[in-house]
Amino acid sequence: MKLAPICLFVYKRLEWTAQTIEALKKNEFAQDTQVFVFGDGPRTEEDAPGVEEVRQYIRNLQGFKEINCVFQDKNIGLANSVIRGVSQVMNDFGKAIVVEDDLITTPNYLAYMNQALEYYQDNPQIFSIGGFTIDVNLPPNYAYDVYAFPRTTPWGWSSWKDRWDTIDWQVSDYQIFKNDPVRRRAFNQGGSDLANMLDRQMAKQMDSWAIRWNYQQFKNNQYTIFPISSKVRNIGFGKNATHTKFYNRYKSAMDESGKLDFKFQPKIVIEDSVMATYQNYYSLTTRVIGRLKHYLGIP
Repeated sequence: MKLAPICLFVYKRLEWTAQTIEALKKNEFAQDTQVFVFGDGPRTEEDAPGVEEVRQYIRNLQGFKEINCVFQDKNIGLANSVIRGVSQVMNDFGKAIVVEDDLITTPNYLAYMNQALEYYQDNPQIFSIGGFTIDVNLPPNYAYDVYAFPRTTPWGWSSWKDRWDTIDWQVSDYQIFKNDPVRRRAFNQGGSDLANMLDRQMAKQMDSWAIRWNYQQFKNNQYTIFPISSKVRNIGFGKNATHTKFYNRYKSAMDESGKLDFKFQPKIVIEDSVMATYQNYYSLTTRVIGRLKHYLGIP
């Protein structure tokens, strides 16, 4: 098995970055894996010390086969940083595993990612491999360690160059999509928040590579493969975050099995119970109730 390189995106949060890297170092195959670290330039003068602190930590990093640093002098934004960085590694290696600086991975994360990349590389139905999952309801006696779903996750993922290269980052058909209620409902099969996020992106109310990536998967009629037990936990919620300043409702059970060999789903089937779980989890009602509970201090 030819191991995929890791794209690691960092900025100014040393505490979170160190936790992310220490978790990756505990992974099977870490010492045989190349890592490309991409660091954006500081947005403000106040950010500069934190940015330099993270870079100094990275320069002294060990525990992987090879570490390559790409540090920007000027700030280009997270979306542009991810698009450029992943494109560079995809062009050189044909595939990549992507991690941002606030993600804790399980020790079998790299084993899962590399095996899934190899298993599904020739399956045109699969757009990406996800590392994070919400807790889903699966049929009794479900036989696989993964499930498929028409939504991506930006929290620990991997893919291949031929899928990545299909993405229209300009979303040139947006005006057609915007005024087509049938297509909007179809996109929202993956969660009622998706079409609205794309609207906000195109109105320049947010700067997200991920929603454009998710929209391309929808247009391609493709799927993401998710683990039945999450291999990623996001620790990056709070006032110091870039895009996740709100409360964290994404708390899933982490994989503690230690499993290093996985049983993959050969024929892509979207389970009814999984669809119901996602539509409930990402429904407007659930999201509003969750936020109200947070503000009211209700567990």
